[in-house]
Amino acid sequence: MADDQKAKSKGEQAKGKLKEAAGRAVGNERMEAEGRAEQAKGDARQAKEKAKDVFKH
Repeated sequence: MADDQKAKSKGEQAKGKLKEAAGRAVGNERMEAEGRAEQAKGDARQAKEKAKDVFKH
């Protein structure tokens, strides 16, 4: 389960980076902001999983 969540967080981060870059390239501020939000969501999920790992070990 934890590996699945870690992979999901990495996917969200990558998708967010792509969306942000695409938004910047076409001058779409909304798309750029959505990309940053997706990255933040992935970062938060990753931090949560890292915290779980710390308390497991």
